[in-house]
Amino acid sequence: MGILDDAKETAEAAAKKVGRAVEDQVDKAKDKIDEIKADANVKKAEAERDATKARNEAKDHLRDS
Repeated sequence: MGILDDAKETAEAAAKKVGRAVEDQVDKAKDKIDEIKADANVKKAEAERDATKARNEAKDHLRDS
């Protein structure tokens, strides 16, 4: 029974190691998705800022005319 017990323990350890590796990869993927979303939000905010600035400049130009 010693060999079977050793094989079982080895298989369990390997399964745990693979499980941790999969969890790590999932976490990395989630982190990358969060990073991409944050970058998109920044770009959206910058575009809104630029549009507001352009609109305000156009209003100022019309007022000055």
